[in-house]
Amino acid sequence: MSLTFHWFLPTNGDSRHVVGGGHGTPATESGRDRPPTVAYLSQIARAAEDLGFAGALTPTGAWCEDAWLTTAMVSQNTERLKFLVAFRPGFVSPTLAAQMASTFQRQTGGRLLLNVVTGGESHEQRAYGDFLDKDARYRRTGEFLEIVRGLWQGKNVDLEGEHLRVEEAKLARLPAPVPEVYFGGSSPIAGEVAAKHVDVYLTWGEPPAAVAEKIAWIRGLAAKEGRTLRFGIRLHVITRDTTEQAWAEANRLLEGFDPETVRTVQAGLARSESEGQQRMLALHGGGRDRLEIHPNLWAGIGLVRGGAGTALVGSHEEVAERINEYHSLGIDEFVLSGYPHLEEAYWFGEGVLPRLRARGLWSHPFRGATAAPPVAQIPFADAGGRR
Repeated sequence: MSLTFHWFLPTNGDSRHVVGGGHGTPATESGRDRPPTVAYLSQIARAAEDLGFAGALTPTGAWCEDAWLTTAMVSQNTERLKFLVAFRPGFVSPTLAAQMASTFQRQTGGRLLLNVVTGGESHEQRAYGDFLDKDARYRRTGEFLEIVRGLWQGKNVDLEGEHLRVEEAKLARLPAPVPEVYFGGSSPIAGEVAAKHVDVYLTWGEPPAAVAEKIAWIRGLAAKEGRTLRFGIRLHVITRDTTEQAWAEANRLLEGFDPETVRTVQAGLARSESEGQQRMLALHGGGRDRLEIHPNLWAGIGLVRGGAGTALVGSHEEVAERINEYHSLGIDEFVLSGYPHLEEAYWFGEGVLPRLRARGLWSHPFRGATAAPPVAQIPFADAGGRR
């Protein structure tokens, strides 16, 4: 199986420095360097499409632009790139969400993927009017996906659950193809939901041994349900022609972390209810030393950013080797990002992807296995997203 790579649309703004946000923490001011205009995000999306990324993740939360609306607009400036739209099932009716997904598929030629985010922080959920606790939110997610999948199969759905109730729900037009569902979570109840309902289980970038344990856990749960899942990993990436250049860039980013910002962010994230977030924090303990937690795996991003906090750092060959290491564990999909997202897409697409193609691990999803990733002639945007 050819590996699949997705890039990231920074709908909270982009910068040559790390832009924070996520899990209830505010986005840092560096996100204002390049505002998330449709023009700028479309530049990133077109670059990702040309380079060979199959899709692009768009985040969800109070700290960024709405993922559904943004990707609907950006999709009109691309041709083949898929959009991995993150959304929170507690904020929208399951029948309406199924209908929205069906419409998205028709209007984009089947380019929607769904990243279901249950919601890790109760205080942020309450701001949206959701007052369930964490375990209840996961149980509601299971009901939500049961309804949505039934509707996508053309069924008339009646369900009276603990949290959701629908009667005679039906879609007038079915999505073609049915969007694949991506999902992550480290708690026991998250594993149960994944095993029953999702297509791709995502983990944040922990060291390979920890990732192997997660894969084995989810595989076992899915087997009890008679299901087989695919696995993906969410990472940042800093790849350069040489090892020294890559680590120099990582150190440049680290030097830009204001100590007070680090303390504030870490204090906020320490209160997170998310087990995945606590696992991220444990990788660095809030300190700047010992950030390389596995060869070429750097935990520095997590000092100022919630959620995915690790990056692959190294030469193109070293990064390709780490990707192969994760692949050997069972990871087939990689959701990547880098600061700034336009330039880093080219560093990875022109430096690492050809090496993976040479190893027989990847082929361009739109141009065939023998085509080299092209250099798209896309002019850079200025700080306002204008060309």
